Amino acid sequence: MKARFTSIDIVAAIAEISLKLIGMRVNQIYDVDHKTYLIRLHRSEEKAMLLFESGIRIHTTDFQWPKNPAPSGFSMKLRKHLNNKRLEMASQVGQDRIINLQFGTGEAAYHVIIELYDRGNIVLCDFEYVILNILRPRTEGEDVRFLVKEKYPLEGTSVEDCITNTEVLENWLSSAKTGDNLKKILVPKTNYGPALIEHVLLEFGFPPNSRIGTQFDITRDLPKLHLALKSADSIMQNIGSISKGIVVQKRESRPTPSGENQDFFTNQEFHPMLYKQHESHPFIELPSFNQAVDEFFSKMESQKLDLKVVQQERDAMKKLANIRQDHEKRLANLHHVQEIDEQKARLIEMNQPLIDHAIQVVRSALANQVSWKEIDELVEEATRKGDPVAKIIKKLKLSTNHISLMLSHPYEEQDSDSESDESYKPQLVDIDLDLTAFANARKYFGEKKNASKKEQKTIESSHKAFKSAEKKAKQTLKESAAIATIRKARKVLWFEKFYWFISSDNYIVVGGRDRQQNELLVKRYLKAGDIYVHADLHGASSVIVKNVSASNRIPPRTLQEAGLMAVGYSAAWEAKVMTTAWWVESSQVSKTAPSGEYLTTGSFMIRGKKNFLPPLPIVLGFGLLFRLEESSIARHLNDRKPKALDDESPILDTETVDEPVSCSSDSESDGDEKNDYAKSIENARALLSLSRVTDNAEVAFPDTVVDMSTSSGNRNKIKALNEDESYTIIGDVLTINKTQRDGKKVEVKEEPIKSNQSSKKMTESITQETEGEKNQQPTSKRGQKGKMKKIKEKYKDQDEDERQLKMELLQSAGPARDKGKNKNKKKGKNTETKKVVFSKTTVPGLKKEEILVETEAVPVKSDETPATQQPATDRQLATEQIVQEENAEGDGIDEDVDQPVITDTDILNAMTGIPQLEDELLYVIPVVAPYSTLMPYKYKVKILPGQTKRGKASKTAMSVFLSDKTATNRERDLIKSLKDQDVGRNFPGRVKLAIPQSLKPKK
Repeated sequence: MKARFTSIDIVAAIAEISLKLIGMRVNQIYDVDHKTYLIRLHRSEEKAMLLFESGIRIHTTDFQWPKNPAPSGFSMKLRKHLNNKRLEMASQVGQDRIINLQFGTGEAAYHVIIELYDRGNIVLCDFEYVILNILRPRTEGEDVRFLVKEKYPLEGTSVEDCITNTEVLENWLSSAKTGDNLKKILVPKTNYGPALIEHVLLEFGFPPNSRIGTQFDITRDLPKLHLALKSADSIMQNIGSISKGIVVQKRESRPTPSGENQDFFTNQEFHPMLYKQHESHPFIELPSFNQAVDEFFSKMESQKLDLKVVQQERDAMKKLANIRQDHEKRLANLHHVQEIDEQKARLIEMNQPLIDHAIQVVRSALANQVSWKEIDELVEEATRKGDPVAKIIKKLKLSTNHISLMLSHPYEEQDSDSESDESYKPQLVDIDLDLTAFANARKYFGEKKNASKKEQKTIESSHKAFKSAEKKAKQTLKESAAIATIRKARKVLWFEKFYWFISSDNYIVVGGRDRQQNELLVKRYLKAGDIYVHADLHGASSVIVKNVSASNRIPPRTLQEAGLMAVGYSAAWEAKVMTTAWWVESSQVSKTAPSGEYLTTGSFMIRGKKNFLPPLPIVLGFGLLFRLEESSIARHLNDRKPKALDDESPILDTETVDEPVSCSSDSESDGDEKNDYAKSIENARALLSLSRVTDNAEVAFPDTVVDMSTSSGNRNKIKALNEDESYTIIGDVLTINKTQRDGKKVEVKEEPIKSNQSSKKMTESITQETEGEKNQQPTSKRGQKGKMKKIKEKYKDQDEDERQLKMELLQSAGPARDKGKNKNKKKGKNTETKKVVFSKTTVPGLKKEEILVETEAVPVKSDETPATQQPATDRQLATEQIVQEENAEGDGIDEDVDQPVITDTDILNAMTGIPQLEDELLYVIPVVAPYSTLMPYKYKVKILPGQTKRGKASKTAMSVFLSDKTATNRERDLIKSLKDQDVGRNFPGRVKLAIPQSLKPKK
């Protein structure tokens, strides 16, 4: 297979580049890998992409090549000097395989020199060819140095002229040895390349693989060879005007499950013209040489995948053929053994008197205590005398009590031409001295019968084994073809380069892996209506929630999940602590630094208030999303439809915690749960004390409007007004403390709590009742009785200090207030009666209490708009903070990230975590998200902070998914098609998997 450019390829490529790209300006430069680079050129509305690979190729391309997320230093250097420069010239350096691209003119000119021989090189030079940057520094001898600040040598290697001087050609051939290949002599001494040399030799009548002294005579064929080389030189000179794209292919065959062979074609070579040696081969003709090269290299990866699949299919069919061959060989051996045993038995019967006599002679010698050596000597002596009995004894096996006799047909001499004589050739037969001749014959007939039975059993068992192997081989062929189709059909979505997941309310949540990706995320993807989420922790990711419409409001559940993502990809994961994240509108995020300050990469200016989210335990999950075919999308449109909160459903997930299963060989002990919780509380207190301080003001959900409305419309919104609010409950009295940013207390409300519990249960759950409630005896709601009983049982050992500490972590506890019914009203504003229900909930991961605040809708006349919809005030604009992103690892930035062609809504609707039997699935994508988001998914495991590496954990999770008994064959094929490096890519670090008992892998 051809792997790099030849001299004639360079001439053809330069001719097309000069014709199409000269005069176009450089728009941007990217690196595909450390050797391959892309230059995007444009001229008015005309655009082009020039791709070159060190030592291999240069051509224009129409395909979308993957670009490195973080540009290399060499790319940055090229961008610095070439951006907005016009391509002025493309030429070949001498006759070498070196291309010189000139950008700009005069002293502002820069040269990119691409070496396409040996290991190759890419060199950036100024107008005087002084090296500014070089991809592979090296030295050649003592004088030539390819280093920065050295001058690039433009003196190419010279080739002797064999066209005008035939003596040069004659000297080449005279110095060759007899039997040397003619083409191999000419290729290194000319610049035409092996393909063109072979073409002209065939064109002028030379046989293939002509050799000196045999097919080629120097005296006779020299003039004709000279004409052939002149033709090659003429083609070389005119190839720019006559070139077209030729991709030579090879016909391959692959086995199919039906047993037939299927033909397919693989690309082998690319050329600027159709050579004579390729006329009998299949080929593709394209309008230009650049298109042929682009087609060849763009299909190389998929072609390698096809060949790998073909090899797997061939191995499977070869294994099946070996089983069949082994089966046939075993049956043939058994049949042959039966024939031999029967022949031996027949020969014994025919020679019965002679055999009995021989047995008697040996027995007599042994009875007379004659030594074995003397018996051998007696047999030899009798054989010399012509004794017929001694003549048939060939060997004494007295150690096993056997003798070997050479038996033949007794009537061989009289009837040697008969058919029966030919079936009984002389054979060496072992005779047991303990048996008579007929008993020995019976023994051989018995062995023949046993071999016949064994043959029959072998036929039966081999038939079953062969059918099983054939079924397995067909399944292997089917799976290989399916996996190959999946991988070729897989299209990488725009958000997969980041941390990402789809929220429970069907919003795309995306987070950066490092500073560069955070920069890219905000600059290119943060649009009006989107939400920016972050946490004041080392390593926390910048997260954005993509809004489908600027007029829509992001639900609180999605904000909570995005905040959990920001905290999960931070130092809080390793520390195993609860902490809080915050969010702001997209309009509050800016890259503009204050006067005299500088924002580094990944740093942003946040103007206005930050809306803090309640702290949650860091419990993530790993699951699988399936891409649906268009006809199956309609079944899953409501998979992630926003759901209203029930009266008894808390905001947080309350699923029972699955038992953790460690992926490591060493057993992991969780230790005392209470001690771990106490440590987490202390760590959380220390962390919160650092993260909550902002301009000496206590932050308690400022400017937060959380939409808690349901489909029935019987609930209002919970507002934190311009003043900060904190809630305290003692008995049945709710105290609402409102504090301005300067810390001055402006209003305290103490309001009664209306409960739906019966008076008896209220006495058990609440320490004191108000007078207004004593007269009311409402019926208890369904489920509340059992729920309150569980809460009482769980928190019966909880003291006041522990309760206060937990409430402080939730940012909802204030100092205890005296009971009463004081009502303070603000002037000019109507008040509303609030009904607040506090429920305590167990959350997977760490133990803590969560406060769910629900309000009944009461009409309130007010001209105020929600705080999140108000423009920032002067005081808010004065509150500025630089968000420093300090992540440890990631993929970097890609500055040519095109916006997705299809809308985000189309992408979301085509993804499901709940595949159905009638769905047509295209491919599968692994996703890491908050575990509550993955609860409806079919394939999911819980991720907790632990000590198992992400690679091992991801393999364990995949084995759990594949062992699922409800998985279909298509789902298993899609899961098997995932690459190991893609599965665990988004794991937050070292983890511990919590797998349900029913799905635990068997030891």
